[in-house]
Amino acid sequence: MFDIYYIVMSEHYVSKEKMEELKHELRELKTSHRIEIAERLKRAKEFGDLSENFEYAQAKEDQDHLEHDIFKLENLIKNSSVITKSKNKSVVSVGLTVALRKADKSTSTFTIVGSQEADPSHNKISNVSPIGKELIGRKIGDVVKVKTPKGSVVQYEIIAIE
Repeated sequence: MFDIYYIVMSEHYVSKEKMEELKHELRELKTSHRIEIAERLKRAKEFGDLSENFEYAQAKEDQDHLEHDIFKLENLIKNSSVITKSKNKSVVSVGLTVALRKADKSTSTFTIVGSQEADPSHNKISNVSPIGKELIGRKIGDVVKVKTPKGSVVQYEIIAIE
């Protein structure tokens, strides 16, 4: 089955490719998945008494889950903005890649993405993550301090924005 996307009140940012993927997933849920459940309901009704019909109850439950997933996905698409790379590369924004230097002189590079596409193992961090929040709106040369989940504070200097 498809992933469920949770909606928060703030706007979501997604790449053009991710938006297309979400729209494709919604089409699949609204067409083939709805048809599949409707067929299961029809077959289950043929077994007779619906009050004691496990197949019917399971299909109805699956239908409820599907409609819930469709609702959430529609809201996600409606409340998302497609990331357009800023031409102004002097300020960190969603869609840009940022090179950082720690106090120990080690460097890291991250691309700021929306929460739906965050993948720290591939250096894609969310704009709502602790480090993403600190970087948004900053410039080359700025120093940001980020509290880690373990409670320590890491200091980064922005050395490049692409």
